[in-house]
Amino acid sequence: MTSRRLQETSLRYFLEVVRCGSITEASRRLNVAVSAISRQIKGLEDVLGTVLFERRPRGMVPSAAGELLAAHARKSALEADRVVGDILALQGQRSGNVRLATTEGFSVEFLPQLIAQFQQRYPEIMFQLHVSAPAEVTRRIGDGDADIGLTFSRTPEKGIKVEHRQPAPVVAVMRRDHPLAKFKQVLLAQLQAYPLALPDPDTTVRQLFDIGCSRQQLLVEPVFTSNYFQALFSFAAVGGGGITIAGEVSVRQRVAAGEMVAIRIRDRGMDGRSIEVQTLIGRTLPRAVQTFLDFLRNRLSETDPRVRV
Repeated sequence: MTSRRLQETSLRYFLEVVRCGSITEASRRLNVAVSAISRQIKGLEDVLGTVLFERRPRGMVPSAAGELLAAHARKSALEADRVVGDILALQGQRSGNVRLATTEGFSVEFLPQLIAQFQQRYPEIMFQLHVSAPAEVTRRIGDGDADIGLTFSRTPEKGIKVEHRQPAPVVAVMRRDHPLAKFKQVLLAQLQAYPLALPDPDTTVRQLFDIGCSRQQLLVEPVFTSNYFQALFSFAAVGGGGITIAGEVSVRQRVAAGEMVAIRIRDRGMDGRSIEVQTLIGRTLPRAVQTFLDFLRNRLSETDPRVRV
């Protein structure tokens, strides 16, 4: 059974053009003639009495009316997927697909291990994981390209339902034999004396770090920067006094394994972000997605007592 058969052809073609920004590209992806797609969109415009796309040099962009119709079409497509899944469940088929979008900090260890634990209970459920910047995670949820988003957020987002939120204070990550490892909390000023490895400025953890340093007029020059958290953790693990920064969840497994120590940075503003689990507002989630969502929320709340936050 396929959810496509429950969707109107015109809306399905229209939504693909919205995604691609081009009828030609939509034709290639759908394996349908350009003329057929054009006829369906023209039919929608005739029925609604309005133009659905603006033609621009870089491609086709939805008009205001087109944006409204796209939101409806996305929810209709997601609802069709859910209905098909529920019908299959009634027939005894307990398979399902969960599409996740997340930032890198959660993708290194936390989510892969969580998915492995979940599949021990539900081996028929498959997963897709897309890793990107926080804004892209939220966009994918809004566009219906992901079922669940796990990201760090500092401000509310329109059209997004926050299924779970919890504080995400910044922690300093270092080896267990580091001179600062004996403290329960540390200050930004204390970090200046050691080699620092920092993530790129477009990450929320780096932004909070930079704001905190600016408030105190602290000049902190990292010896190593990277857009890849695994590299930062490896740098701090080698020795030589290296320190990096992260959120508690991102280093939970390393701390639990005794590899590293994570200590809260107690300067003002270092707790100025939250972990958010996001879904599309107004959507009824398929059973597989809802089951994993409940599992995810429970695991996020289990702060490791060895992390000093």
